[in-house]
Amino acid sequence: MSKTSRVGSNPLRTANEVNWQWSRFNELGVDDLYAIVRLREAVFIIEQNCPYPDADGRDPNAWHLLGWRNHDGGRRLVAYARVFEPGVRYTEASVGRIVTAPEVRGTGLGKILMAEALRRMEELMPGQLVKIAAQRRLENFYVGFGFRPVSAPYEEDGILHIDMIR
Repeated sequence: MSKTSRVGSNPLRTANEVNWQWSRFNELGVDDLYAIVRLREAVFIIEQNCPYPDADGRDPNAWHLLGWRNHDGGRRLVAYARVFEPGVRYTEASVGRIVTAPEVRGTGLGKILMAEALRRMEELMPGQLVKIAAQRRLENFYVGFGFRPVSAPYEEDGILHIDMIR
């Protein structure tokens, strides 16, 4: 069931009032899906100069967390994460494709996005371990959410990664 909620008066959030959408793949509208692909492509492929197959076949089996901000009379996707229940991607639950739009970086929205994703995961699958394949440069960011490294660093698509569990 697709659900949206509005971020309120938290000081970190006031500069980036965000409406959260939590949807299964088949609940996403065409415009939603286009916005997801556009944001992931802009950051993961173009900005990070990393040609890789973003359409990996996993989206239909995921939950999708979209953070929308009102923009010029419409809405703009400024935050996104993809969530898997245990046994879909890993034995553990998983969150990935965690991304914020360049124009909201430095506002704390990345932390808000990660906290929201973990909150939604806890509601959906209480007490489950969560595994991520984190970019190594973001290891400390994820440590701040209780993740710990469980692998040696490895290269994936030309970027150093590390597996982490919480």
